[in-house]
This record gives sequence, C-alpha cells and structure tokens, in this order.
Amino acid sequence: MHLFEIVIALLLVGAALAAAARHIGAPYPALLALAGVGLALMPGVPAVTPDPELMLALFVAPVLLDAAFDASPRDLRENWRAVASLALVTVVLTVVAVAVTARWLVPEMPWAAAIALGAIVAPPDAAAATAVLRQLRPPHRLLVILEGESLFNDASALLIYRLAVTAAVAGAVPGWEIAPTLLVVTIGSIVLALVLARVTALIVPRIEDVATSVIVQFVGTFGVWIAAERLHLSGILTMVVYAMTVARRAPDTIPARIRIPSYAVWEVAVFLLNALAFILVGLQLKPIVQSLDRATLLAYGEVALAVCAAVILVRLLWALGAYLVRSNRTGIALGQAIVVGWSGMRGTVTLAAALALPAGFPQRDLILFGAFSVVLVTLVLQGLTLRPLMARLDLGHDDAVDREVRLARVETLRAAAAALERVGDDSEGSDLLRRRYRERLEHAEARMAGGSHDDMGDDPLGSAAAVHRAALEAERRRLSALRADGTIGDDAFHRVEEELDRAELGAEAMHPED
Repeated sequence: MHLFEIVIALLLVGAALAAAARHIGAPYPALLALAGVGLALMPGVPAVTPDPELMLALFVAPVLLDAAFDASPRDLRENWRAVASLALVTVVLTVVAVAVTARWLVPEMPWAAAIALGAIVAPPDAAAATAVLRQLRPPHRLLVILEGESLFNDASALLIYRLAVTAAVAGAVPGWEIAPTLLVVTIGSIVLALVLARVTALIVPRIEDVATSVIVQFVGTFGVWIAAERLHLSGILTMVVYAMTVARRAPDTIPARIRIPSYAVWEVAVFLLNALAFILVGLQLKPIVQSLDRATLLAYGEVALAVCAAVILVRLLWALGAYLVRSNRTGIALGQAIVVGWSGMRGTVTLAAALALPAGFPQRDLILFGAFSVVLVTLVLQGLTLRPLMARLDLGHDDAVDREVRLARVETLRAAAAALERVGDDSEGSDLLRRRYRERLEHAEARMAGGSHDDMGDDPLGSAAAVHRAALEAERRRLSALRADGTIGDDAFHRVEEELDRAELGAEAMHPED
C-alpha cells in the first residue's frame, strides 16, 4: 500500500510537471527525468524489481501505436532518404561508438553487454523534440523526418538489442544467421501486421459502446505485440505497420462519438506510461546508488558521461556530414541539419529496454545507470536548449499543413454542397442547411485565397437530420479521397477530421431521436 500511495503521489507530481513544462515551453519528459533523479535520492522509498518481460510490452507498444497512428505514409515516402539515414545508419554508428567507449572504459564488460548498452541508448524519442518544435512552427519536413525516424529507429535498435542480449545470456549468435533472420523477421512482421489489421477492421467497427471499444483497442494493441513476440518477430515493426494500416481504415468505419473519447483516453494513457517509466527507473536506481561506494559511483559517472558524449556527438556529426555530402539531394538546409542533430533526446524506449534486461545480465547495474544518465542528460541539455537554438537559427515559419487544411476544407464543403443539392428534401430546415453550407464554402474559399490561419469555428447547423448526415458523409468521403491520392498529408487530415467529428456530434445532439 505504501508503494501504491507513492506512485499515485508521483503521478500527480508528473501532471504538475507537465503543466509547468507547457508553461515554459520545454518537453515534459525533461522535468520527469529530473523527478526520477529526485526519487532515486529520496529516503524511505521502497525498491522495486519489475518483471523484465513486461517492460517493453507495457511501455513501448501503446506509445509506439499512438505515434504510428498519426504518421503520414505520403510524407515518409517523400523523405525516405533522410528517415532511413537516421533510423538505420545513425543507430548502427551509435551502437558501435557506445560499445567501443564502454569497452574502453570497462574492459571486463563483455562485448555483447557493451553492444546491448549501445542499442539501448541508440533510438531517440521524437516526442520530446516535436513537443517543443510544434510550438515554433518549423518547416513541416523537419517534423516529418524526426517523427518518421522515431518509428523505425526503435525497430533497428531493439533488433540489435535482442541479438546482444541473446548472445550475452545464451552464447554467441553465428554471423551467418543474422541476415536470414533479419529478412524473415521483417517479412513476417509485415505480414502479421497486415493480417491483424484486417481482423481489427472487422471487429472494432461493430462495437457501439465507447468503453468497450477503448478496452478492445488497448487489448488489441498488447495482443499484437504479444503475437509478434511469441512468433519471434519484431514487435516494433509489427506495431508500426499495424498502426499505420489501421489508421487508413478507421476514419471511415469508426463514428465520431467513439473516436473523440478514445483519442482522449489514449492521450492520457501515453502520458501515464511515460510518467510511470521514469518512476520505475527512479525506484530501480535507488538500490543501485545506495550499494555503490564513492569510487565505484565516480567510475559509473565517468562511463555514463562518456556514453552521453558519444551518443550526442555521433548524431550531430552524422547530421552535419549528411548535409555537407548530400545537401543537393536532400534539400535540407544547414539550420535544419543542426536542429536534427540536436534533437536526439532519449526517452521511454531507452528506459523500457534498460528495465527489460534480465536479472543477472552482465554489468546490468552499470547499463541501467548509464541508460538513465543518457536520458537525463539529453532531455535536460538538449530539450531545454532546443527552443532557444531554434530561435537563434531562425528557420522561418512553415504553413504547409495550414495550406492543406484550407484546401481540404474547401474540397469537403464543395462535396457536402453537391450532396445537399442531390437530396430531394425541400423542407425549411434543409434549405437553411444548404444556405449555411454555401456560406461556409464561401468563407473557406476566401480564407484559402487570402491565406488566413483562422479556424472554421463552431457552426450550429440547422435541422433536417438525414440531409445533415448526407452532407457530413460526403465531406468525410472527400477528405479520405484527398488523403488517399496524396493531395493532403495526415496532419491536415486529422485536423479537418476533428472539425467534422465536432460537427457530427453536434448533429447527433440536435437530432437524438434520429
């Protein structure tokens, strides 16, 4: 009970820190990391040893699905070179640099353990960077690259992590087995994701109760991860493909009255999982710190600082090197390359992978200490300086998504107006509805021509429920078509989808009997 009370109190503190982070324009994981340090030093806090097999499924699966659900395949295809460079090459270079650094400072550390440490700290968490960047309206491509990287660097890093852990626990992994294993895991993960997405598409739309739908979504998320793990596939890759596939079908099959509350629940759940991860790491670090004498603690600190330096320098040098060598092909400006190189904050995946190390793993305490140090240093150092760095570089504002939103509004309103004209209802309510849609279309066209960023605002449309539903369905069909043919990306799609969801809920409230 004492531990439960501590966790509840710390979650409340986490909520307060998140509010403070929004106020000062900093990523909230940075303040959570500082709270984790305080927890490790707090007297009277009990030690906790979580189940290692639970950590990745509990913390990574929902967070990754939430990020992949909003990813834009169109934008990823357009920026695949930059995304692949960061998600694959930078991860491998980071693993090598960290492993060599760890072995140099701790010669008795097995190579498998050193590689595991490198894989744990290799994948950045884009959520912390984009939380800051979105407030500053940077070039949209910059956000696409960082968010796309975060979807796939986890898969590459955790695959190396799995191989290293297996080698450390069960013996060496033959080199000739790695390539076929990668191929089988990749193809198998994609196929499994597509099959499970099809099953989800058959089940979820049939659920009409909000609570049941949300529960099924969470159970399905963990079910996808567990199925991939049981089949010895990549849970990360399976989850990314599954989420992106489901995201293409969900808007056409799930009504707004279920989608809106489920999005809110997911947002809260992701925040709680991030906060809980830092709490658990703090509880794990406490007995480690207490058991170390001064000399050993200083040695751990030296290794942690060297690993932090390797992690930061590898990413920054690779980003700048890629700019110098391939700027003519990637089109990334120097300022953008600097921001990409400095946006290497580590987060939940690193913490979960460190906690997932089995008991008795070689140098486990040092690896856990080093992993949390990397998370702490990158979140605090880079997270708190990213905003002034952006202001210093003055990359300019980007209204690419706003332009697509304005275009989507005009096109969906045109589709709704055309649908209303085809409906043979001449009642007063239907005429009023037609006039209001025409007025909204005129305003939307004027805003698109004038480049205004104003939202459409609430528009209490009139009666005629059947006519209103026909108009909203026409808008949704047109919006989905715009995304499907690549006219707009997923960011613009979700913004206009939210507007249509509010209109749909308003229509249902006005016509509850229908």
